[in-house]
Amino acid sequence: MHHRIRANLLATISAGLMIALLGGTASAQPVPTVEQAVLRDVMKTLSSDEFEGRGPATPAEQKTTDYIVAQFQAAGLKPGNHGQWLQAVPTVHITPVHVSPLQIGTLPPMMLGRDFVINGYRETPHTAIAQSDLVFVGFGINAPELGWNDYAGVDMHGKVAVILVNDPDYADSDESGLFKGRRMTWYGRWPYKFEEAARQGARAALIVHDTFPAAYGWNVVQSSWGKGANFIASPAKGMDQTEANGWIQKSVAEAIMKASGHDLATLSEAAKHKGFHAVPLGLTASLSFDSEITHALSHNVIGVQPGSTKPEETVLYTAHWDHLGHCPADTRGDSICNGAVDNASGVATLVELARMNTRAGPARRSQVFIALTLEESGLLGSEFYARNPVYPLALTAGGINMDGNTTLGPSRDVVVTGGDKSELTAILRTVDQTMGLTESKETHPERGSYYRSDHFSFARVGVPMFDVTRGPNLVTGGVAAGDAAEEDYVAHRYHQPSDEFSPAWTYEGMAQQTELFYRLGRALSDTGVWPNWHAGDEFRAIRDATAAARH
Repeated sequence: MHHRIRANLLATISAGLMIALLGGTASAQPVPTVEQAVLRDVMKTLSSDEFEGRGPATPAEQKTTDYIVAQFQAAGLKPGNHGQWLQAVPTVHITPVHVSPLQIGTLPPMMLGRDFVINGYRETPHTAIAQSDLVFVGFGINAPELGWNDYAGVDMHGKVAVILVNDPDYADSDESGLFKGRRMTWYGRWPYKFEEAARQGARAALIVHDTFPAAYGWNVVQSSWGKGANFIASPAKGMDQTEANGWIQKSVAEAIMKASGHDLATLSEAAKHKGFHAVPLGLTASLSFDSEITHALSHNVIGVQPGSTKPEETVLYTAHWDHLGHCPADTRGDSICNGAVDNASGVATLVELARMNTRAGPARRSQVFIALTLEESGLLGSEFYARNPVYPLALTAGGINMDGNTTLGPSRDVVVTGGDKSELTAILRTVDQTMGLTESKETHPERGSYYRSDHFSFARVGVPMFDVTRGPNLVTGGVAAGDAAEEDYVAHRYHQPSDEFSPAWTYEGMAQQTELFYRLGRALSDTGVWPNWHAGDEFRAIRDATAAARH
């Protein structure tokens, strides 16, 4: 049988078996009532000025984690980290200072901010890159499952990689391409490109900014790269990473290619096709900077409801507790970014899910509830847990991440961030049918939102995770009302002091989404299903490598 036909047949059988296994779980089991007062009270408390915006490693952290522990205890959970509630998350912040111009061959010096931005990834006080060879490596992708390697045949040790943003078929209008076309994959995200450059031995990496494939302008790069970067502290002190990573303006890249006797547009087109080979540019790069290094300690909060018959198997529920703390004052003089929707609402949902599950009684599998820290600093709390799991990842069936449960009313639909990546989709569609919900497409798949919240930290180590939100088709007002509300939030409250609690809010919509999460979680917890990523997905191989542990 042709391998693709066989793979499709197996996927269909797998989905069918999963739906059959879920037949009773999704509909027949009684669902505890969602207590809207709990959603309101937890959200109101965590987003009050008393909690000062829940900044990690600030005096507000202990107040926040103490409150969440108390809520977990009241819900009936047990301490989830080997008898402890907290998991310590050590971090390091590295800020480049005294940055020299970037010198490429004999071109005029490139100036920080105007032409390039840079971060140091190693805990070292001074970095000096002197006359290192430049190599154009296309999109900088090594994807064995897709038969694609932009680094094939080139030794990058001691060299500087010049890399295109996004992935090769970003300009397609649909998702039929090898890299899912318009929908960005992990290979298109800039953190992947820097990580792969390090794995290839590159000394530094520079991504070429282009507004359309990046989905944001150079101003966004300037603002987000001017404050250094946060990392998980490790014994290696970042020495396994490149010495420097950054971005260059497209006009700068064009000048570099011209000086090397090439054309950026021509090379970029060649890089979109399988079989592309990296191009040494015959130019060198020089750059130096000092690094200001600070260490901090924050904490995840972990509670568990042990399983009844398979306690060694787990299902995760996650939501980040942190927000921005104090931020620039608004016109009212308010300088506390309270983070009511982002993400006191997610923690409130997490707490109520814990209460609902303890009222329902233990599931077959253990259910682990994690209030994560440092999401706003680069998903560091979830990254640390994924690197240092309390419960074996191979025996983690999957999970649900909750990042924003808005106070809009009930909806007729749901949206899955990242699209149909795994067999979790079959579970969701069964639950949707039970609740009378439809599935709507993600509005901006080109932005790669799937890779920008805590579920991704678990996905990249192989654990399938739901990232599901209420859709825009509100019961009252329809899509027009839903879209307008989302745009209003992004424009006027997101990451601003105005994201704060309102006594005028209602909670029917939050309750609907909480019920959806409960049903999804119990579908994983009360059955023996082991959802996998679809064939060809970037996370399939790592999940397959742990299959023996589940047998």
